[in-house]
Amino acid sequence: MKKMRRPILSILLVFTMLLSLAACGKKQQAANPDSVTLTLMGKKSDLNKSYMKSIFDQYEKATGNKLDIISIEDADYENVASQRITDGEVPDIFLHFHNADLNRFDVENNFYYMNDEEWVSDLTDSAKAYCEDSEGNILGLPFWENSVSGCYYNKTILDSLGLKPATTQAEFDVLCQALAEAGYTPICWPANGCSWMIQFGLDPVFADDPELLEKLNNNEITYSEIPAVTDMIQWISDAAANGWFGEKYMDIGWDNISDTMGSGECVMTFIWDTWFYTDFDESNKYKIEDFSVMPVFLNTTENGTYEGGNLNMMMVNKNSGHLNEALEFLSFCATPENYNVAFDGISTVNCFKGQTTNIQSQMVTDAADSISKYERVSTAASRIIGYSAEDVVALINQLFQKQLDVPGCVRKMDELRIQEAETQGIGGF
Repeated sequence: MKKMRRPILSILLVFTMLLSLAACGKKQQAANPDSVTLTLMGKKSDLNKSYMKSIFDQYEKATGNKLDIISIEDADYENVASQRITDGEVPDIFLHFHNADLNRFDVENNFYYMNDEEWVSDLTDSAKAYCEDSEGNILGLPFWENSVSGCYYNKTILDSLGLKPATTQAEFDVLCQALAEAGYTPICWPANGCSWMIQFGLDPVFADDPELLEKLNNNEITYSEIPAVTDMIQWISDAAANGWFGEKYMDIGWDNISDTMGSGECVMTFIWDTWFYTDFDESNKYKIEDFSVMPVFLNTTENGTYEGGNLNMMMVNKNSGHLNEALEFLSFCATPENYNVAFDGISTVNCFKGQTTNIQSQMVTDAADSISKYERVSTAASRIIGYSAEDVVALINQLFQKQLDVPGCVRKMDELRIQEAETQGIGGF
């Protein structure tokens, strides 16, 4: 019996150790971040940015957590996201710009204020101000490109034709006609789902006249009573009729801009510098160095305009079952060694004080004096109550299809803006 005792004891000891290891393994598994999946909702084109893909990939590899990406078509985003959130399908992390459409989402009851997060002190003053509501609450992490929007043009083509960039609306109109007569499509106007172009024209109308903006937001005046708004819509209608957008502009969407610009089919487009470093395909005939920037001319200000950066914010569902993990995700994104990897080589003005790997576009540097003189803060999208870029572009597309005339288009812009303000419960509407 004595000879049998040691093997039995050894077996019991091994069995006990295995039980201990198993118990330990269960504890590790319970705390293992692999078991956490965060839902993240955003526009399709936004989620496909190289720096977004980079930070998502870094996060999953570093933490073992997973991101369930909910990608919504750009043109449908506000309506689809609003309906989902109304139905209680609030993602852990929600991407949105601080614009008028944000009022659809009951921010106070659905989203977490970031005032006490450590990364707030690393935000540049302008980025921090962009993310603040009227009471000074930080609504989200501005993880985005801080770009300069303007009319980016193919200087190589202009040089070959002996043409120069415009400095006035009249010169721009002459330039468009000259390009059309030379066999080029002057402007790439992506009517299929793209909606930012109109705000560039509206910005100077209201940025230059804060009292006018206040009257509009108090429902004391309408677009129809502001001549510059009608002038812009008339110009867009005439440009399409003159062939300045080409023949297939109604079919051109986000995914087509690169090829139409890179091939030289279109000479100009209203976009931002960072796009050239995140979405422009340099396998085409023309490269980044073939382009320069001048102001956007949409017949609302004589010398044109540039728009400062709009920042996509990462907002967090305050009622999420993974609230802590979602906040940790934002902290990961706001860590210098992580965001500097994501923005390496990206043309953007800093959002974070610790940004060191981003670059400044030569196009913007070359136009610095013009930009300094004619740049406006983004105003239409962020400060006009009830403004919806998707609503406006849908009406302009109806104008292109002869379903509306110019006055009718402007009237409908007013109707939908006021309707949205009423839906949001804004006083005075």
